[in-house]
Amino acid sequence: MSTLGSSGVGVGGLGLGAAPLGNLFTEVDDEQAYQAVNVAWQQGIRYFDTAPHYGIGLSERRLGAALRDRPRAEYTISTKVGRRLEPVETVTGDDLADGFAVPATSRRVWDFTADGIRRTLDASLERLGLDRVDIVYLHDPDDHAEQAFREGYPALEKLRAEGVVGAIGAGMNQAGMLTRFIQDTDVDAVLCAGRYTLLDQSALTELLSSAVARGKSVIIGGAFNSGLLADPKPDATYNYAQAPAELLDRALRMKEAAERHGTTLRAAALQFCAAHPAVASVLVGARSEAEVRDCAEQFAAKVPGAFWQELRDTGLLSTDAPVPTEESS
Repeated sequence: MSTLGSSGVGVGGLGLGAAPLGNLFTEVDDEQAYQAVNVAWQQGIRYFDTAPHYGIGLSERRLGAALRDRPRAEYTISTKVGRRLEPVETVTGDDLADGFAVPATSRRVWDFTADGIRRTLDASLERLGLDRVDIVYLHDPDDHAEQAFREGYPALEKLRAEGVVGAIGAGMNQAGMLTRFIQDTDVDAVLCAGRYTLLDQSALTELLSSAVARGKSVIIGGAFNSGLLADPKPDATYNYAQAPAELLDRALRMKEAAERHGTTLRAAALQFCAAHPAVASVLVGARSEAEVRDCAEQFAAKVPGAFWQELRDTGLLSTDAPVPTEESS
């Protein structure tokens, strides 16, 4: 268990990202979603992350239902603000344009105002069936930086001071603005998706080093870069698009090296993210019992030191990036 910054909020080394429970790209039924969370609990996972964006609230409703009978003091939950949901009068289609296989019952409104954040958080609590969440992140403020820093962040700071939430931060698919949050604000943690992986270490130099220097925490999402590092093959996706040939080749070479050393690329991908001292938790997005169980097993598996040395010797991995020791993997 790691504590996020100086917040007192703890997270385990492996967490469950609940976007797939909101029908990310593919439908998941209620029972399948429930069992995914149930197996995560059985595997010792106690950190769960969701957002209104995920399935227009479906992920929050399903996660809340799955955790309803669990002791509240025994788990940590995070959600996000910045996309406020407004119901539509007439449902005319699905939400696949935003990545979710659900009816388009609401529209998303970008809103990083103090009032918008309060309203969004209140709605999330209602969907989750909870009276509090532990962590709140500003969600993807890429094109709304001015409002996020001027209004959104102070609103979160006030919520933390009031004891409404325990820890605050921002979650994005880039490292640059997250570095600014670490350096220029008093966030407890940031959630960085897809920018610290075996294939992309763009978060290494500034974001992760700044977090260490300032005593802040980083949560890593997208350890598999949306699929390529889980199962590299010609039709694999990288950051939710067709994987470029050069990256597919690199991933295949890493997979072959892993197999030579008696391990898997999935285990290496997860454990690489966790090895950096700034990283408090690695989130895995899983939609089924089998996927959750596999991620937990891979996270705990042994990855030989000789594997990491081969990646460095062959130029497949930067020598600047810390890797797990055999004792810790």
